[in-house]
Amino acid sequence: MATSPPPTKGIRHVALFVRDMGVMERFYRDVLGYVEEWRPSERELYMTRGSDNLALHAADVPDVRDSRLDHIGLVMSKPEDVDAWAEWLERHGVHLDTRPRQHRDGARSFYARDPEGNRIQFIWHPPIADK
Repeated sequence: MATSPPPTKGIRHVALFVRDMGVMERFYRDVLGYVEEWRPSERELYMTRGSDNLALHAADVPDVRDSRLDHIGLVMSKPEDVDAWAEWLERHGVHLDTRPRQHRDGARSFYARDPEGNRIQFIWHPPIADK
């Protein structure tokens, strides 16, 4: 009997409830570079970018702030990419919650939010950057 389950490939799929599908679709498509993979209905959209899969689901209630989600992370290939993304987002009118900074563990990151307030961390983290 195995002592542990097999390793995973990591969190590569995130599903978000959204209030305004059009605004959220444009942000993830036009600003973050995701493309439509599948749209089973006007209330559901699956997008992809690299090895990520993002699902946007129309919320049935106007306030979807009951989520326990703290943030989602987009992994960068090199530390300079973190700064390049910060500049890109600012040029597109996105306010940064934090400026790019170096962490004690060697990682480099910053935080920003999508149009509905979900926190996104743009991070270069040496142990996972090349995976």
